Amino acid sequence: MRIETLTVKGTGEWNEDALIVNETAGLYGVLDGATSLKPFRGPNGETGGYMASRLVRRELESASVHELDRLPLYEAVLRANVCLREEMVKYGIDVANKEELWTTGIALVRIHPYNIEFVQAGDCMIAALYKDGKIRIVSHDHVERFDRRTKALLKESIKRGIKSIQQLRQMALSAILENKKWMNTLDGYGVLSGEPELADFIEYGRFSRIHLEALLIVTDGLFLPSDYINPDNPDARQPSDMETLVCQVREKTLHGYANWLVSLEETDPECLQYPRFKKSDDKTGIWIVFD
Repeated sequence: MRIETLTVKGTGEWNEDALIVNETAGLYGVLDGATSLKPFRGPNGETGGYMASRLVRRELESASVHELDRLPLYEAVLRANVCLREEMVKYGIDVANKEELWTTGIALVRIHPYNIEFVQAGDCMIAALYKDGKIRIVSHDHVERFDRRTKALLKESIKRGIKSIQQLRQMALSAILENKKWMNTLDGYGVLSGEPELADFIEYGRFSRIHLEALLIVTDGLFLPSDYINPDNPDARQPSDMETLVCQVREKTLHGYANWLVSLEETDPECLQYPRFKKSDDKTGIWIVFD
């Protein structure tokens, strides 16, 4: 296998993303932490999102091959979710209040000789590329419909004349607050938040390695902006989907694609051309090519 990894801090104070790499166990994944709506700072000024992603990474990377062999991968993730709850309680977080919870999305695989085990929650994503060029989206982004509504609000605000990212973020705040209450509910999305309800909403499974060429595992900071227009072909809008992302990474490499995306974001610092919540989100990914 050839493995390329990347994690880059966005414009926030902390990189709330994290990589999971446990080569001995064949375990690879990404985490996307999200800060609680009620302000929290750790002993060194860490945000709740940073604390969540680092704790879950530590729990999964420290798991031995023997431990992972005797329990399904999703159970290892649920065990890390319990540890997250215990850590929040230790810091005085009211775990019954969703606004106080530290959270993290996850996309995780364990590579076996003949198949791939996977676990996913939130908007971290997994895609498989096959030797015939076909692309299979393994996971589903349950957060996307919430983001789509919020971005529609941002677009409407831009049409009404708002011209700064600070104003746009203020406009989106109520929608973001509303989205939090849907964590780990049937009408919402699964996410590691310490809530035991995650067990009902985490997605997991296994697929075979037959004809498999590569795997791409990413946080949403690497997603292509919606409504991206390729300047070389301005009449054709480039689909901002996982299939396009896989093709871009295959063509440019993971680092090459990330550098290109950051350069694109720099051309739109106020987030007016490509409405989004910040100029540059944290970006984390793993590109695994099977020999």
